[in-house]
Amino acid sequence: MYAAQKAILSGEILTGQPFPSVRTLATDLHIHPNTAQKVIQHLIQLRWLDARPGIGTVVGTPPAARRGERKRLLEQEVEQLLVEAKRVGVSFHDVVQAMSAKWNELERAAGDSET
Repeated sequence: MYAAQKAILSGEILTGQPFPSVRTLATDLHIHPNTAQKVIQHLIQLRWLDARPGIGTVVGTPPAARRGERKRLLEQEVEQLLVEAKRVGVSFHDVVQAMSAKWNELERAAGDSET
């Protein structure tokens, strides 16, 4: 799911483009087709993908953040990142630098996809 969301946000795949089928996704990612089906269904439920009868599954417009998602991001994912960074001995400065570089990379990719 994360890889699909990242690809959509970075502009690697664009709104309206076909999304890989369950079979293709399972083959490409070396996962069981049932797992691929669950991922696709969950992305449809979250509105990252649209299931269109007669067309197939296409990339949807990234959904707007729901109330509380920003807080959850800051409280859970960032905490996990910092705990892991401390575990492996990465400095706070290096974490901030890596986050800034990745942020800029995503911004550039999203800007490139708009042109």
